[in-house]
Amino acid sequence: MAHKFKLGQRVRRTRTHQTDERFGFGEVGEIVRLMPDDTTGEPSYRMRSGSAERAVRESEISLAS
Repeated sequence: MAHKFKLGQRVRRTRTHQTDERFGFGEVGEIVRLMPDDTTGEPSYRMRSGSAERAVRESEISLAS
């Protein structure tokens, strides 16, 4: 699958069944790396927010306004 987001874009973590407030729900950050699709075929990314960096799936983020 092709990646929907590009390097440098600002994104927000959205609520999914796997996220909650303790782990960055609503967090805004920047895409710093496009990663290979995960085992389900969904594109993945590295997202940086402040000094923290985390792996996220495409379904867990949306474009920040």
